Amino acid sequence: MAAASDLAFDPWDPAFLADPYPAYAELRAKGRVHYYEPTNQWLVPHHADVSALLRDRRLGRTYQHRYTHEDFGRTAPPAEHEPFHTLNDHGMLDLEPPDHTRIRRLVSKAFTPRTVEQLKPYVAKLAGELVDRLVAAGGGDLLADVAEPLPVAVIAEMLGIPESDRAPLRPWSADICGMYELSPPEDVAAKAVRASVEFSDYLRELIAERRKEPGDDLISGLIAAHDEGDRLTEQEMISTCVLLLNAGHEATVNATVNGWYALFRNPDQLAALRADHSLVPAAVEELMRYDTPLQLFERWVLDEIEIDGTTVPRGAEIAMLFGSANHDPEVFRNPEKLDLTRKGNPHISFSAGIHYCIGAPLARIELAASMTALLEKAPTLSLAAEPKRKPNFVIRGLEGLSVAV
Repeated sequence: MAAASDLAFDPWDPAFLADPYPAYAELRAKGRVHYYEPTNQWLVPHHADVSALLRDRRLGRTYQHRYTHEDFGRTAPPAEHEPFHTLNDHGMLDLEPPDHTRIRRLVSKAFTPRTVEQLKPYVAKLAGELVDRLVAAGGGDLLADVAEPLPVAVIAEMLGIPESDRAPLRPWSADICGMYELSPPEDVAAKAVRASVEFSDYLRELIAERRKEPGDDLISGLIAAHDEGDRLTEQEMISTCVLLLNAGHEATVNATVNGWYALFRNPDQLAALRADHSLVPAAVEELMRYDTPLQLFERWVLDEIEIDGTTVPRGAEIAMLFGSANHDPEVFRNPEKLDLTRKGNPHISFSAGIHYCIGAPLARIELAASMTALLEKAPTLSLAAEPKRKPNFVIRGLEGLSVAV
């Protein structure tokens, strides 16, 4: 186990944020677990360990179902952050069984393979329209013009959010997700709290409307399930809707722009994809592996564990490095090479275990739809300017991606 001072891992260094993968290689070479003092976390960089720990029930996304903050040796969040934590802590991503099981069972009805498959024509049509507009304009910002509006529209449609109400959804989501970064500064926390209040207030009104006039949407379905005996509190409904919106587009947006930026930097792979559109499904998987949109996922140690002879105590926080695991040479041959023909691609970009991404099938459909539309309608798409990377580590993305047609 290496000391923090010996590690190249530095989530606040612009050079690291630009390309964290060499530092990950160093972490893997130096051991299977590392205590990182600046964030008081234990870093786990290997694919086998990350994959196993995601399924290990001695770890949890929360500890409050078993311990108080004091019992667990932790300090309660500041009172002024309460609206964010109320919203976040009642979503299934941050719950453990039995509450997680109950909520996921209800929500999963909207994400069955059959239901998601039925969305394909709508997603393909919307992707085509967005790309048509990009082509008509001779180019633009791939992030703002295609990557963002597609998944936001799809998940808003599923939730039953009227088109006229959708403009604040993405800014609210971006502000809330700022709190998932490591040690977020107070101004970021303040934005997250404000967005949590505004988004919650909006959804509370929408839920009240759906109670009076149900529709054919997920919110109406959750209300009906509650009335039929599958109990879901109003706060759980609100938190679930926010989680679905945030998770339902945040990763997809970043996977889209990270992926196309990677293709522009690997012209041989882009040429192969343009020559053979049947590579699209494999390309979606490889691009999510190659530059992972969610780099780190946290778990609390509920019961003491041991990793390669190192004891990680109860009350510690594990930081599983998805980006590193997806570049582990023990699992992926030539992991630093983008290979759209890669066979067997067990990346963990969608997590694993009971918290495996419920929207993964929908995300794959959206990514394939936008990629196919761009390949077919913008066959000469090119990078117009070098993009600026967001100053984030946990959620990896670009400020924009300027393209020309």
